[in-house]
Amino acid sequence: MPPTLTRRHLTTSLAALSAMALLAACGSGSDSGDSGDKVRFGYIGDFNGASLIAIADAKGLWKKHGLTAESTVFTNGPLQIQALGTDNLDFGYIGPGAMWLPASGQAKVVAINTLGNSDRVIAQPGIDSMRQLEGKTVAVPEGTSGDMILSLALEKAGMTKDDLKVVPMDPSTIVSAFSSQQVDAAGFWYPATATIKKQVPDLVELARNTDFEDDISFPTAFVAGNKLVADRPEKVKKVLAVLREAIAFRSAHTDEAVELTADKLRVPVDQVEADAANNKLLGVDELDALTRDGTVAKWLTGMNDYFVKTGKLKKPVDPKSYYTGDLFMGAGK
Repeated sequence: MPPTLTRRHLTTSLAALSAMALLAACGSGSDSGDSGDKVRFGYIGDFNGASLIAIADAKGLWKKHGLTAESTVFTNGPLQIQALGTDNLDFGYIGPGAMWLPASGQAKVVAINTLGNSDRVIAQPGIDSMRQLEGKTVAVPEGTSGDMILSLALEKAGMTKDDLKVVPMDPSTIVSAFSSQQVDAAGFWYPATATIKKQVPDLVELARNTDFEDDISFPTAFVAGNKLVADRPEKVKKVLAVLREAIAFRSAHTDEAVELTADKLRVPVDQVEADAANNKLLGVDELDALTRDGTVAKWLTGMNDYFVKTGKLKKPVDPKSYYTGDLFMGAGK
């Protein structure tokens, strides 16, 4: 049984980690140049979160559209939404687990990115079912897709978080805590799970996104601050033009996109390639069609329903008011 983590110790640790994450976010990243309208863009250090930024940097897309970009790495989506709200960021990337934040009116979804299949409930060797987690310590980054996959898996097993000892943790802390057997399980994601597997090769994957794909889709997305979208629509359109070109390039040249992402993240190409394989890429024309026919709105409504069911949201905003699909499609004209 892993050692007990006290609430006081946990609260102190989380506060410190959040502060460090925000400080790191403000002081790291890359700049695409010194001319043009400056854009502060957040991302997560994986294929979903970084590939379009890496392509835009490498192919000079920012300059082409009259922009200069400062990109900053974050550990999760909620931190980026927080930075948008405090005007420390213009655009960011979120996974499906953070979609409740724009659904609560805190940001706009300006572009859908991919359909995710990176999330897992992982357990220590010897734990073979969700039922065996009853009473055990389970780590989760709150408000993220790791939190979401855990909730979905528990519901499917007829359980709730009250049946577990759920411990909120920063992603980097989960890697070390799971690897050192301080926790029994975690709601987490790739590629970080691949890092854990190097230390715990026999870990068990109890649940994944595809277990629930008949009922819910898991879109990843790019977000912008409400004020920026309202006050600077032309700037948003320029950024969306960059993203559209990068999406088109990624679809047509996926192998090179993997290489560019690996270079940006300074990790091995095979690691990024494995990460990319966990997600479904969507082309520009496909995204336009899915926006026009209401499929994207249906995905987001499904996410809203999930967040209401789990108590994350009471009354979500209609996807038509937080997904700026018309802006996205208009940026291609």
